[in-house]
Amino acid sequence: QVRLVESGGGLVQAGGSLRLSCAASGRTFNSYAMAWFRQAPGNEREFVAASSWSGVNTYYADSVKGRFTISRDGAKNLMYLQMNSLKPEDTAAYYCAAVSPGRRPSSWYLAGSYDYWGQGTQVTVSS
Repeated sequence: QVRLVESGGGLVQAGGSLRLSCAASGRTFNSYAMAWFRQAPGNEREFVAASSWSGVNTYYADSVKGRFTISRDGAKNLMYLQMNSLKPEDTAAYYCAAVSPGRRPSSWYLAGSYDYWGQGTQVTVSS
């Protein structure tokens, strides 16, 4: 079982920055791929960024490429999402997700590929 807890959301002006954190339970943190998704009211959950278990391979949605950076700290069992140059359209609840240890997601970009989810943290970007 993997437990995920997000933090770091808040209200920020357009052009500002936030860093989200995802704390993961368990001693096998370095053996599972993880990702960030977001969901705005009335919209489907959409892919933001993903990281392989090692952190060497990363994937980004076109809408955040060059502005957001996913990273992980294996020593602390933490995954981060550094968000810069935020836009009002980035406003959403942000969720971290993980696949079962040792498994690779069938698709990095689909929410259904992930087995575990956090409760979400709200990010609001004002114009």
